[in-house]
Amino acid sequence: MKATPLLGARAASPGLGFSLLLSFWLARGALAKELKFVALVFRHGDRSPIETFPNDPIKESSWPQGFGQLTQLGMEQHYELGEHIRKRYGRFLNESYNHEQVYVRSTDVDRTLMSAMINLAALFPPEGPSIWNPSLLWQPIPVHTVPLSEDRDFIETLPTLSGFHGQDLFGIWSRVYDPLFCESVHNFTLPSWATKETMTKLRELSELSLLSLYGIHKQKEKSRLQGGVLVSEILNHMKSVTHSPSYRKLIIYSAHDTTVSGLQMALDVYNGRLPPYASCHFMELHLDNGEYLVEMYYRNETQHEPHPLTLPGCTASCPLEKFAELVAPVIPQDWSVECMVTSRHQGTEDILD
Repeated sequence: MKATPLLGARAASPGLGFSLLLSFWLARGALAKELKFVALVFRHGDRSPIETFPNDPIKESSWPQGFGQLTQLGMEQHYELGEHIRKRYGRFLNESYNHEQVYVRSTDVDRTLMSAMINLAALFPPEGPSIWNPSLLWQPIPVHTVPLSEDRDFIETLPTLSGFHGQDLFGIWSRVYDPLFCESVHNFTLPSWATKETMTKLRELSELSLLSLYGIHKQKEKSRLQGGVLVSEILNHMKSVTHSPSYRKLIIYSAHDTTVSGLQMALDVYNGRLPPYASCHFMELHLDNGEYLVEMYYRNETQHEPHPLTLPGCTASCPLEKFAELVAPVIPQDWSVECMVTSRHQGTEDILD
């Protein structure tokens, strides 16, 4: 008797084949990796200089809003970042703002507050019942902050050229590089001595200065008091996801280059470069087959996808328990006490931001 081919048997029972296929895909769907929580830490957009050096011919009056303010270029940068975040997480956030799911925190500085607001305008344009003015597709979204007082964001010739006399060179490199960099972006004429080679040297010295703030000497101690506080806060949000039926799905921190680099130094993923305007550190919590996993990404170029970061000692998708174990050394147990003990380590957030 001739055997019936398997293919023929399936063809004779299409209902059975479909049921098996459906069961297979349902099983896969039930176990698929699911995004549960996102924390974003970004730097504000392009700004005018915080201050400048005494001999700089470009004075504060040359900038439309004065020193330290967000420029129109900075607004464009953060609107673009907001569009990218919407594209990346639109389905996760249901493409609409919900105050129970989203919390935004900014330092109490004009440029960070404005960056957050512009970013949110692109991230959450009003839709349906959220539209309150058909001719203005924008909705107000709260940005929380606290006063700054409570918030914890050629070497021999440089003094003569810049006008900084009798001051510590290590502390003025960035105060010279920053205004020159801002002026070059906005097409001002730089002093003749600010050549390409000089700018490169100043940038490298500024990066070394920033690195010294968080690394090199007593890196763990510095990380605990600076980036470790933010690591702890984000980690606590992640832990709440695992045991609470209601939690915020998205936390946003609008801050400074020192905030981004401090966080990355605490996580030991800092690349040694000054975080550019509108750079963003992504931290995601996923649930995969019953296990919570932490993934990190860094977007330091507009129009580009973020690149993955791996916590040393773990994998790109790091189990939450392992992640917490690895970052424990940089999380302060009593920040105020530890900070008083090491108060001699003064930060430069007012300079490098």
